[in-house]
Amino acid sequence: MASAERHDVVVIGGGSAGLAAAIAAHDAGAGDVLVLERERQLGGILNQCIHNGFGLHTFKEELTGPEYAARYVAQAAERKITHLLRTTVLDVSADRVVTAVNAERGVFRIEAGAVVLAMGCRERPRGALGIAGTRPAGVYTAGCAQRLVNIDGYLPGREVVVLGSGDIGLIMARRLTLEGAHVACVAELMPYSGGLKRNIVQCLDDFGIPLYLSHTVVGVEGRGRVEAVTIARVDETLRPIPGTERRYECDTLLLSVGLLPENELSRQAGVELSPVTRGPVVDESLQTSVPGIFACGNVLHVHDLVDYVSEEAAVAGRSAAAWALGGGRAAASDAMPTEHELVCGEGVRYTVPAHLSPQRMGERLTLRFRVSGVYQDCHLSVYAGERRIVHRRKQVVAPGEMQEVVLRRDQLQGLHGGEKIRVLLEEA
Repeated sequence: MASAERHDVVVIGGGSAGLAAAIAAHDAGAGDVLVLERERQLGGILNQCIHNGFGLHTFKEELTGPEYAARYVAQAAERKITHLLRTTVLDVSADRVVTAVNAERGVFRIEAGAVVLAMGCRERPRGALGIAGTRPAGVYTAGCAQRLVNIDGYLPGREVVVLGSGDIGLIMARRLTLEGAHVACVAELMPYSGGLKRNIVQCLDDFGIPLYLSHTVVGVEGRGRVEAVTIARVDETLRPIPGTERRYECDTLLLSVGLLPENELSRQAGVELSPVTRGPVVDESLQTSVPGIFACGNVLHVHDLVDYVSEEAAVAGRSAAAWALGGGRAAASDAMPTEHELVCGEGVRYTVPAHLSPQRMGERLTLRFRVSGVYQDCHLSVYAGERRIVHRRKQVVAPGEMQEVVLRRDQLQGLHGGEKIRVLLEEA
């Protein structure tokens, strides 16, 4: 293997997060930024998301997924940011040596001043669900079906049942209907939907597709191909209730049962992962537990809006550039900055970041989190030690919609070592 080449910032992943991070790193002064992408083109999963609804926050107009991705591809090209396609990263070491392989160069190594992890996420497969029944053809993840229809031009089936009400499943219920298939229903294990409210309205309600909450698939029939699916209501412990079964004859079962961050490379690098998000634990600069390695986008935590992915990735890109150019923690004062843990209180599942230092953060910091259930008429509150610094009323919050709160540095002044920042829901 030839000696390793060197780049200021290496971004792993050329989707919306990776491109936004690379552009931000370049604009922050990192003159040598390299993007590594395993697919044949940049843009990531957005290339198969041909529906609209993207870009309202970022570009103030409604775009399709490919249009949104093309904006960032063009911006990267304008800056002459280098990228390698059809390149698979095999390993990332704790000292920021990236090992990759492609057909042209074989296996090669890259030394990075800083690394940005932007590998995205994958869908939870059937094997992780333990659904009873045979193993026929016709069981697809919703993302796989989306690629078949939107990229390859194939209709996966004509009589469809969808398990899970994640956004991709909701969107594919509408997409298949528009292509002439019949979607019998969407079954959701939880007592609330995992998708955005707008997708429930536009993709199900507008097309007369029923959504059955607190239901799951308890059986799949079929030899060579799916012939029928049985769903049943579940109780408070999520166990099927006998006597509530309902059988649907169909040829296709779509699974939209959750997304998992792609963090195999993160583990290899020794990055600490959150047991809740399964993504890296990061600080206010989106730096992981391994110095010089940053994370953003769906590899960090699963987002509902790509605009927030791009916004978050820009923070990671700027932070990576600062680290690579000698800034960040490496250039901090001799006094060790005080870090404060963010603690999840009532109704909050996780926060990003998981800890922060007021001395290192900018004037403002966007704190993102998800709630653990559906809550109505409540307050989103943040406490710095014993002081309540945020108290915002919300009519309704749900797990399918990410929440965010902007913290100001002056609100965190006066925190002493060991004091924590609590994020919770309170009654109105």
